[in-house]
Amino acid sequence: MSLKDFHTYQAKTTPNPVGLEVSKAKGSYIYDSKGKKYLDFVAGISACSLGHRHPRVIKAIKKQLDKYLHVMVYGEYVQKSSVDLCKKLASFLPKTLEVTFLTNSGTEAIEGAMKLAKRYTKRSKFIAAKNSYHGSTQGALSLLGVKSQKKGYGPLLPKVTFIDFNNNMDLIKINSDTAAVILETIQGGAGFIIPKLNYLQNVKKKCEEVGALLILDEIQPGIGRTGEMFAFQKYDIEPDILVIGKGLGGGLPIGAFCSSREKMEKFEYNPSLGHISTFGGNPVVSSAALSVLNTLENEKIINKISEKEKLIRLLLIHKKIKKINGTGLMLAIILESQEDAERLVNESMKRGLILFYLLWNKLAVRITPPLTITNKEIKKGCKIILNILDEMI
Repeated sequence: MSLKDFHTYQAKTTPNPVGLEVSKAKGSYIYDSKGKKYLDFVAGISACSLGHRHPRVIKAIKKQLDKYLHVMVYGEYVQKSSVDLCKKLASFLPKTLEVTFLTNSGTEAIEGAMKLAKRYTKRSKFIAAKNSYHGSTQGALSLLGVKSQKKGYGPLLPKVTFIDFNNNMDLIKINSDTAAVILETIQGGAGFIIPKLNYLQNVKKKCEEVGALLILDEIQPGIGRTGEMFAFQKYDIEPDILVIGKGLGGGLPIGAFCSSREKMEKFEYNPSLGHISTFGGNPVVSSAALSVLNTLENEKIINKISEKEKLIRLLLIHKKIKKINGTGLMLAIILESQEDAERLVNESMKRGLILFYLLWNKLAVRITPPLTITNKEIKKGCKIILNILDEMI
C-alpha cells in the first residue's frame, strides 16, 4: 500500500512521478518491492558518486552514530568530522577557496554564495545564464534562466540579468553594478553544455575588470564527475566562490560554498551571524562526505572516469542518437524527438535500466551513473539502450 500512501500523503513535483517502490539499493543497483533489480545510470541525479551504500561510507556513518549526532548550530562547536571535511576540501582547492561553509543542500549553498557576493562587493546586481538551474528557493529561483518555470512565484529578486552561455558578446552586460556572475561550470538542465574554449576565462577577466565576483555552481559537475575533482580545473580558471553539493554527500543531503578567508570573514561582523544554519555541517553527513573524498582519492576512482566516458561513447553509436553532450560521466544522449527520449526512458525502466530526463532539453536523456560503475555494467546498460533504439527505427 506504500504507493497509494505516496500519492495520498506525500507532496509531488509532477502529476505522474515514476513511482518506483524502492526496497533496497547497493552498488550500481536499485531493487523494487518485488525484488526486481535496476541498473542505475542516474545515481540520484549525479548524487551517489560512490554508488549506493558504499561500504566505506556506511562504515563512516556508523562510526559517527556511536559518538554523537547534532549537538549545536553551525559554526559554534568544534566537531571533528566537519572540520576534517573542510580541511580535506581545501587540499583539493586553490588558496583562494580554502574556507568552506557547510550547508544542508546545494540550493542553500547558492543562497549563501549570493549573500556573500552582496556583502563583499556592496552591490546587488547578478548576472546568470539563460537555461540555467541553481535550485528552487527564492534567491536561486531568481537566477533560474527559464521564464516559464518561474510562473506564479513572483515577485522574485530584482536586478538579475541573463546572458547566453558561451556567448562572449554578452559579457558586455557585466558592469560596475554587478555583484557577481553565477554560472554552472557545465550547464546541467540545458543539456550538459560544456564551456567553449576560453569562455570561462573571458568571464573571469571581465569580472576582474569591473570588480564583480565569479560564482561557479558545481553542485552537479563537481566531486569527480567530469574526470577532475572539480570541473573548473578542466578549464584553467578559478572562481571567487565555488558551490558544491550532490555527489559530496555519498547519499546524504549536503551542500557547501567555498571562498577565501578574507571574503568569508564578512559573515562574522556588521552584522555577526551573517549566514547561519541549524543543521549545516551535521557530523554524520560530514563523516559520509569525508569518506567520499578519501575514497575517491585513495582508490583513484577519478583517474578512471575518462576511460569510462570513452567506452560509453564508443558503444552508443546509433542513427537515432544525434550526439552525446557533456564530459566524464556527466553525459546526455541527444535524440531526434521528445517522443524518442520519453520512449527510451520508459522502456529502459521496464527492462531494468534507470535513465532520466534533463530539465530543459526535451531531446536529452541523462547518463550519470555512479563513478564506481564497472565496464561490465556500462556495457550491459548500453546494450539495453541500443536494443530499444533499434526497435524505434
